[in-house]
Amino acid sequence: MTSTLGNRVHLMITGVLVTCGALGGALFGLLLGGWLTAVLAAAAAALGAGLGTRLARRHVTGFPGHEGPATGSGPGAATRADGYAEGIADAVVMSIATYQAAVFPLTPDGVSEEERAARRTIAYRISAYDGLPRPVRISAAEALEAIDHGADATRAEAAMKTLALTVYEHRGAR
Repeated sequence: MTSTLGNRVHLMITGVLVTCGALGGALFGLLLGGWLTAVLAAAAAALGAGLGTRLARRHVTGFPGHEGPATGSGPGAATRADGYAEGIADAVVMSIATYQAAVFPLTPDGVSEEERAARRTIAYRISAYDGLPRPVRISAAEALEAIDHGADATRAEAAMKTLALTVYEHRGAR
């Protein structure tokens, strides 16, 4: 098992806290009642500091640089449990919406073919990102398919609504 920098720093801080807790407890116990009280207070303080840092471990290792628990299933479905996948999902909605606006412009000749092709490329690239939850990728593919046909604006709009709802449903608990 390889240890990340965050895990090593957490272990070092835990050691310092337990040592300081034990020394503080020993000093306090020595002042209150002698050597036996000092040993008992040191053990209690060290145990309390150790348990406290152990309980706080998942919060400490949840900082950037630590991969969160994987969600999803199958190969390539290891999506991060933080807001990164949510941000990418929002980018998918925006990129597909701009592509939809290029396919169905408000004014005739409002978007050049080069711009339409560029928006399509960006939408496809962002939608193919492996960090997206599978339902979001599937809904994005359906929206892209509906827009690519280019004949039915209502079908494309319905697919975009479905995509937006799918992204909303897969947000983390707030």
